[in-house]
Amino acid sequence: MHQQNVTGKRFLAVTILNIIITVVELIGGVISGSLALLSDAFHNFGDSASIVISYFAQVIGKRPETSKQTYGYKRAEILSALLNALLLVTIAIGLLVEAVKRFQHPTHINGEVMLIVAVVGLIANFASAALLHAGSHDSLNIKATYLHVLSDALSSLAVIVAAIILIFVNIPWLDPLLTVAVAIYIAWEAWPIIKQTLHILMQAAPQLDYDAIIHDLEQIDGVIGVHHIHAWSVDEHHVMFSLHINCHDIKLSEAEVIYSKIEDLLRNKYNICHITIQAECDRGRNETMFDTVDDEKHGI
Repeated sequence: MHQQNVTGKRFLAVTILNIIITVVELIGGVISGSLALLSDAFHNFGDSASIVISYFAQVIGKRPETSKQTYGYKRAEILSALLNALLLVTIAIGLLVEAVKRFQHPTHINGEVMLIVAVVGLIANFASAALLHAGSHDSLNIKATYLHVLSDALSSLAVIVAAIILIFVNIPWLDPLLTVAVAIYIAWEAWPIIKQTLHILMQAAPQLDYDAIIHDLEQIDGVIGVHHIHAWSVDEHHVMFSLHINCHDIKLSEAEVIYSKIEDLLRNKYNICHITIQAECDRGRNETMFDTVDDEKHGI
């Protein structure tokens, strides 16, 4: 799968845009008295930090394999995605706390100032989202940053609607209610990234049809049985796979032919990029697909 990398210039442009938005919304939030604007300002400040983290993670992730990092540095982007998603959740919790305080102590909101600042924020956030959109489909790291920016754009849109209402009608609870809605949305978008990154970092098995894999492998001439399978992901694109096969007592050169067929099958049909195969005659022939001996000993 081809992965599109977001260039350093785009990261820099998005960072500058977010810093501008943060300053404008801080000033506008203080003048208008809008908690929604102030919370969005802090959210944008968090975005700026996450964008910088994402950029350096992408740079580190491109570094080649070494004797100390034989799988390379691809996990740097996964760690960055997790950090950014956790930052989103932290921001959401902070917004909820401040919204509760504002419900208890409502203040007058200047709708005109709130509207002008929100429009500026909306334009800048959509521009940032457009710059990051290309890489958001292929990288959890970029996706986490993209969601940071997109959530800001959507919150700016919601602030615009609220500002228009507040210009004509004084509704003290509308501003904190909007803040609560934005906070819930941010947490909702962050959760799938947290779940997927933890899944990868815990080396949980990727979603593969293992029964179909076994069936296909056993159709290969020379393969008698398949057992002791392990599968894990380095990142969201690179699946690692190891397996033991049973075959007749053949020459190593003949085993290599079988290896090549197995590798072609797993790479082309199941998108597995790194495959380790161990051939055996009789050992392990009665074992199951997955090695459950250790688990059973520990009562798992």
